[in-house]
Amino acid sequence: MLRISCDHLNTIVAHARLEYPNECCGILVGTDDTVMTAYPISNIAKSPYRYLMDSQEFLDADIKTENMGWEFLAFYHSHTHSQAYPSDTDVRMAQQSGYHDVYYVLISLEDNNNPDIRVFLINERGDITEINYEISSLT
Repeated sequence: MLRISCDHLNTIVAHARLEYPNECCGILVGTDDTVMTAYPISNIAKSPYRYLMDSQEFLDADIKTENMGWEFLAFYHSHTHSQAYPSDTDVRMAQQSGYHDVYYVLISLEDNNNPDIRVFLINERGDITEINYEISSLT
């Protein structure tokens, strides 16, 4: 079960609101399924319907994560006008990424005053499983 602090949840919601009306994206890193850091990554697609992480920022996050002895736990992105559920494009991107052991965190701003955050696993066949997450006291 992914454990994430209120501070990290607030960070990703703020990132989603900042990038609105385009989707935001980023990486959650840590250890033992506990998020220690959120890396907001630029969406170079600059689109309200899809995201593409900036490759240099992705690489920088990967290096920092490895140097800390942590690992990628989740990729996050926002849906600006739809529910927090993986789209066909999200599933296809997850399958192509090769990251089948990370969580996918979706933030819906369909109701901007009440963001919806949900967590999923997407396997190599494209099967989607919703996962409960725990709000931890870590900051």
